[in-house]
Amino acid sequence: MMMEDEQHTASPLIAKISFHKVLEILEDIALSDVDYRADYAKALLRHAAPYPELRDGIDDIALLEKHKGLIKNLLADLFPTALTHNEIKAAGIPFFNVTFNHTERFNKILKNAGQDFGINIRNLDEHQFYVFCCCLILNDYYGQNLDFSKPLFYDIPDENGVMKHYRILYNGDFLELLPTEKAVKLTPEDIDQLLSNYDNLELWREKFPEGSWICKGFGIVSLFDATTESAISNLKTNLLVNDGTKKEKKENFEGIFRSIFKIEDLRIGFTEINLEDNVFKLAPFKDIKSYILSGSKEMDCNNMFCSESLKKILDERQYFVLSDVEKFRDENPVEARFLNHLLDQDIKSCILAPIIKNEKFYGFIELVSARAKELNSINANKLGYVLPFLTDTIERYYSELQNEVDAIIQNEYTAIHHSVYWKFREEALLHVQAKNNSQAYKEIVFKEVYPLYGQIDVKGSSTARNESTEKDLILQIGKLIDVFRFIFKQEKLPLIEQHLYELENIEEQLGKELKADTESTIQNYIISEVHPVLQHFESANSDIHQRIENYFGTLDSKVKMVYDSRKDFDDTLSIINKQMAAVLDEKQKEAQSFFPHYYERFKTDGVEHNLYIGASISPKHPYNPLYLNNLRLWQLQAMCEMENEYYKLRPSLRYELDVTSLILVFSTPISIRFRMDEKRFDVDGTYNARYEVVKKRIDKSNIKGTKERITQKGKITIVYTQKKEEIEYRRYIQFLQHRNMLGNVIETFDVEDLQGVTGLKAMRVTINYNTNEKADGTYSYEDLLKELEHKG
Repeated sequence: MMMEDEQHTASPLIAKISFHKVLEILEDIALSDVDYRADYAKALLRHAAPYPELRDGIDDIALLEKHKGLIKNLLADLFPTALTHNEIKAAGIPFFNVTFNHTERFNKILKNAGQDFGINIRNLDEHQFYVFCCCLILNDYYGQNLDFSKPLFYDIPDENGVMKHYRILYNGDFLELLPTEKAVKLTPEDIDQLLSNYDNLELWREKFPEGSWICKGFGIVSLFDATTESAISNLKTNLLVNDGTKKEKKENFEGIFRSIFKIEDLRIGFTEINLEDNVFKLAPFKDIKSYILSGSKEMDCNNMFCSESLKKILDERQYFVLSDVEKFRDENPVEARFLNHLLDQDIKSCILAPIIKNEKFYGFIELVSARAKELNSINANKLGYVLPFLTDTIERYYSELQNEVDAIIQNEYTAIHHSVYWKFREEALLHVQAKNNSQAYKEIVFKEVYPLYGQIDVKGSSTARNESTEKDLILQIGKLIDVFRFIFKQEKLPLIEQHLYELENIEEQLGKELKADTESTIQNYIISEVHPVLQHFESANSDIHQRIENYFGTLDSKVKMVYDSRKDFDDTLSIINKQMAAVLDEKQKEAQSFFPHYYERFKTDGVEHNLYIGASISPKHPYNPLYLNNLRLWQLQAMCEMENEYYKLRPSLRYELDVTSLILVFSTPISIRFRMDEKRFDVDGTYNARYEVVKKRIDKSNIKGTKERITQKGKITIVYTQKKEEIEYRRYIQFLQHRNMLGNVIETFDVEDLQGVTGLKAMRVTINYNTNEKADGTYSYEDLLKELEHKG
């Protein structure tokens, strides 16, 4: 006898293990004309006669062990000795974790699992156990034909600890259900109420009080090893395959569910849900329709369900079961619109099951029938087993769809900022669903947007770059002259003397002003003419070989040139750009929360950024001009913080470089168009191009009538054209002066005329740097360099 973990204590059934039906069969055999069968039956009846509990019912589990041998003989016809090592079988009470009279194979499985292992039916909780026991009574005593079965499994490890999964089958031919005085007499209305309220355990307890029925007899428990198979494994290969050449997929898909639910004309649908927009959408699946939408491509959630039903299916994320659509409509007139919508499609009962994976709500699987009560809250529980396969398949499909959409965006557009991603996805999805892919890709345009431009420029970067290059060239030419002089002392070759002469001339030129092509000319000469000569002499005597090897050891392994000063400059510029961009990107997270807007930045000799804000960028959010004002103030403040970041960074840098800051104000809304050929946004239209002209040339402009640049280190320059813009920015400046981020003096001046652009004005104000920064707030150049190398 095996008594597993007794987890289900509450039940409407009192289990009385009895062999009365077996004894009655033996009594019939004892009266037969077949002598050996009659003698065998009489002998068993004689041995059982002293123990009336075998017929009346056993309450004490210990008696099973006492009568173990006799019980084995009584059940010998049901448990043939010849099959004891093949069959996995035992006697017991269905759903109760008590089994006895195991076959040898069953005993071996239990032994391999270990003495401490207690087997339980997988995923059979107290609620299911209680309701299933009630359903046994409804079918056996009240003549109902409820299909409450679902695949039941024992999970039992083998001798190696590998978990094996055994499907459980019950035979109840030797059971009968008898009411006690506590049993409640049920009416047809009571039964209908139960069919629609599987989840209401209190109702089931009310109609079937605990211990109100006797389950007399025993059942036969048969197991088969289902570890490598599943009754619904076909779902993995048949669910929602997006293949237009295999129209049989829908029939296969519905056929699987018809087998599971035993409903020959069961129909299956799916409706996608977008919780962000609160809409139901037609899913992009081949040959799978939506019964919720029924011909519509999209519908607002609130137009379809009342709030109570929405709460159950959306908020609680539970099954929505209608076992009788017509009856539910009569009882809930507020939902008549939706219910009539179902009835128009000949849907008399249905189940809507939410598809959720990793907290993402994909939509509903729809099971519908043309007959009332065919689908109900009881057989809805079958979905609990098949839903994981269904969910995985749908998640995989949407993942593949997203990859396809992203591939189109990436290939046909570019990496897109999240604020405008919705527009590109919309266009790409239309292209995916078209399937013929013959239509041209549409250019994306956002109209009536306000531009904001800002830059922090590394002042004098070109001069510093040239100086660092010149230092490296001078150092390398000096090294080469030393090597060639050493070689010439030992090898009096005219060619060596010629190269020595040319190198000395180059050294002399480097002492003068560098021309634009000097660097590339010298580099090409060294690599293509000088180095091959040195490589030839590497096989000479050991002294020459060592000199040449020492020279090559001082060169950068990639460019084969001295790269010391220039590397310091390049690293310094990269560190500045990285730190400035990091501050701006971090600040952008805050700015996007105010109102979604397009943002892009570029790292050159400094950091530039473009912002575009307007109703067309984010049509789902109500736009107001105050969001433009807010973004302008945010931009000015962000520039101050970037300048302070540089102030903190500057002492650790190898190169003495300064930065200048500039903001361009443009109050006229423009249109931006995504250029398919250039994979970027650009202003749209001739008039709007004026903005781009100003943006490209303004930072190198002078104050009108002078040679002084409009930008200066330690100051922010704000360029504008209209008086109202000056007034607006003076307010922002005063606020930041109050916060001690800007100095008290504001300079105003006219900007020199640009090609085709006149009337520009500018303000310039000093930045207050945070001089109270603690020592641990500064940077180490070595740490910055390590981080730079790690990321790039």
